[in-house]
Amino acid sequence: MLLIYSNPATWETLSPQEVDGIMGEAGALMKELADSGEWVGGEALADPSQTRTARMRDGVPATTDGPFLEAKEHLAGYCVIDCESPERAAEIARRWPDARLCAVEIRPIMSTAGTEA
Repeated sequence: MLLIYSNPATWETLSPQEVDGIMGEAGALMKELADSGEWVGGEALADPSQTRTARMRDGVPATTDGPFLEAKEHLAGYCVIDCESPERAAEIARRWPDARLCAVEIRPIMSTAGTEA
């Protein structure tokens, strides 16, 4: 899974044409991955202001607005890919436009047996 991180301050510095170019680049990469059979799926996530966080502490449930983390970056979306190796996953992640703007984390998905897929 590619976890796509974003920083709103970075996006605010981009012109509409630059944003369109980045979106087009991501779309082209998704099509390439779909054509190669490596694309499984993915979605953008709603703005962090729409986030709720649930916790259980000592048996007491609590739900709060937002993650309210110190970091300026937030999880903006994800892609699920099925590729031949961790190196290929890293290659794809480096090509994702957000890797230039913030970060793309590469994380194996655990199988139902509890081992990394």
